[in-house]
Amino acid sequence: MKKVTLILACGMITANIFGQKSRIIYPITKKDNTVDTYFGVKVSDPYRWLENDTTKETATWVKAQNKVTSTYLTKIPFRNKLKERLTNLANYEKIGAPFKKNGKYYFYKNDGLQNQSVLYVQNSLDSQPEVFLDPNKLSEDGTVALTGISFSKDGKYFAYTVSRSGSDWREIYVIDIATRKLLNDHIQWAKFTGAAWQGDGFYYSAYDAPVAGKEFSNINENHKIYFHKIGEPQSKDALIYQNPKYPKRFYSASVSEDQRVLFIFESGEGRGNALFMKDLTKVDAPIEQLASDFNYEYTPIEVIGSQMFFSTNFGAPKGKVMVANIDSPNLKNWKDLVPESASVLSGAEVIGGKLMLTYDKDASNHAFAYTTEGKLLYEVKLPSLGSVGFSGDKDDNIAFYSFTSFTFPGAVYKYNVNTNESTLYCAPKVDFNPEEFVTEQVFYPSKDGTKIPMFLTYKKGLKRDGSNPVYLYGYGGFNISLNPGFSTYRIPFLENGGVYAQVNLRGGGEYGEEWHLAGTKMKKQNVFDDFISAAEYLIAKKYTNKQKIAIVGGSNGGLLIGACVNQRPDLFRVAIPEVGVMDMLRYHKFTIGWNWASDYGTSEDNKEMFEYLRAYSPLHTFKKGTTYPATLVTTADHDDRVVPAHSFKYAATLQASSNGKNPTLIRIDSKAGHGSGKPISKVLEEQSDIYSFIMYNMGMKPKF
Repeated sequence: MKKVTLILACGMITANIFGQKSRIIYPITKKDNTVDTYFGVKVSDPYRWLENDTTKETATWVKAQNKVTSTYLTKIPFRNKLKERLTNLANYEKIGAPFKKNGKYYFYKNDGLQNQSVLYVQNSLDSQPEVFLDPNKLSEDGTVALTGISFSKDGKYFAYTVSRSGSDWREIYVIDIATRKLLNDHIQWAKFTGAAWQGDGFYYSAYDAPVAGKEFSNINENHKIYFHKIGEPQSKDALIYQNPKYPKRFYSASVSEDQRVLFIFESGEGRGNALFMKDLTKVDAPIEQLASDFNYEYTPIEVIGSQMFFSTNFGAPKGKVMVANIDSPNLKNWKDLVPESASVLSGAEVIGGKLMLTYDKDASNHAFAYTTEGKLLYEVKLPSLGSVGFSGDKDDNIAFYSFTSFTFPGAVYKYNVNTNESTLYCAPKVDFNPEEFVTEQVFYPSKDGTKIPMFLTYKKGLKRDGSNPVYLYGYGGFNISLNPGFSTYRIPFLENGGVYAQVNLRGGGEYGEEWHLAGTKMKKQNVFDDFISAAEYLIAKKYTNKQKIAIVGGSNGGLLIGACVNQRPDLFRVAIPEVGVMDMLRYHKFTIGWNWASDYGTSEDNKEMFEYLRAYSPLHTFKKGTTYPATLVTTADHDDRVVPAHSFKYAATLQASSNGKNPTLIRIDSKAGHGSGKPISKVLEEQSDIYSFIMYNMGMKPKF
């Protein structure tokens, strides 16, 4: 495979920008002659050099692309006003649900525009809170993010994990709770892990240090579980578990609250996980395998006495609760406690001696209390259709839950488990009136007749005259459910007559494992058909028209946007593929991409799978000379989940294929990753760019 030296040049593309014919001068991305052969079929990959994201040539390309994009965005006349409105909307106090640890209450609070929420502590719910950990002090620019916390069982120590610049790599630090002093304990090259405490130490998962310069792109191999004892250097940490026979799998650990059982999870082979345990009360107890079928999920809920409670979809596509005895822990001895129901089990925990179970019904949460013998006690009455998250101790009757919906900012309720009574604990004050908006759920037919649910949120009095701008959002993969949620970033779009549409596509988890499987591998096209049908439904029902639809999705949702744009470029006005999986023939060759094969399959499986992937792969399905929607691709330099090479190659191919009637830009963030841990200052910049690009290209003239 011969490669030619990169040369950046400029090409002039005529586009209708800012009310007149103007020229967007894109960097012309030189091609090389890289060709791969799959089952006798040759596939060119002329922008392969962009996979080398640490080279000077790629850096030059990134700088040139960002300059073009920045020039375009800064000239949008209302962009600054929009950012000002988004900033004002985001500037409100946000308080998380309190949680109890070692007799004290902790909670997160953000005063408004702090890059990260601050962790507070108080002796009781009525006492004065004080700052326990302020992650905003971890870095000046907010790019070192707090990603997880855990307390030792005896209340002496507090471990926290951080991410730098949005990377999936984690570092673990430890604080002495009594003195609030940072100890010398420092764990590096940890990934997909927290700190699971046992006694005066904790279990964590890590990789060997990566090759310098390849930290964010090379495949991660040989994940291992270690035990770190407080006061010891990382080099002395004990290796607890590894499986060199399967170097690409993930291994993680958790410890039951009573510190009796160590659970070990093995995943990455299929849709679920294998599960192991060790009885920590027995000297030299072996690690025993409980479940081995990677097609199912096995998740410990709690250990009470000699009983272990699990949630699983083994033999129950919508999920159930099972119980086992520590002395006979193998799956064959588990017994059904709360059987599968018509709704999907999406959450389970023990609070106040009761099983608190959360179910999804048509993508909205419903919560119920059961005895630990499996008897239904009552349903928890929630404020409306939305999403709920519980916080409580297994021995404490007082709990809290957070509730949110599309027009309902996250409020916290104090909840008495014994009496099933909820009282509002705190509610945010946002600069908008929720009474002016309405949410409806509709069900529309996909291409094959399957009914697909979709939430629509808009201003009351909206006229269905076919002229309303629509922000259409979807994901459709990896058994992930899109439940109702609130975002201030949508408000200006809604205030100016927009419709926010959130689709529950196949491939997600809204209706259980069968719904998930209906959008995977050789059925992945169902996901794209569902999304395209959503747009067609909105047009048919006079909500909007083809010139008023913007489609948005991130990660697997970025793949969704890329595939749908190429299949139906005529149907959408604007496309925002965020950190998307765009090269379906090579995705498995970077970092943890191989782990997605359970949903996608790979180009190396067989010729049929290769042909199927190539037929929808966004990178491989452009048609030269086509009018593609106005497109803003987004990615970031530290994204080691979906490496930026996906977006780089996609944007270069899009610019070379488009007939130039609409802008085709890429926005590449610096010191940022796949999305989590991004400081609010960066989020506000990004959302201002995205929404101004959408609103401008749909001809909106917003008032702020």
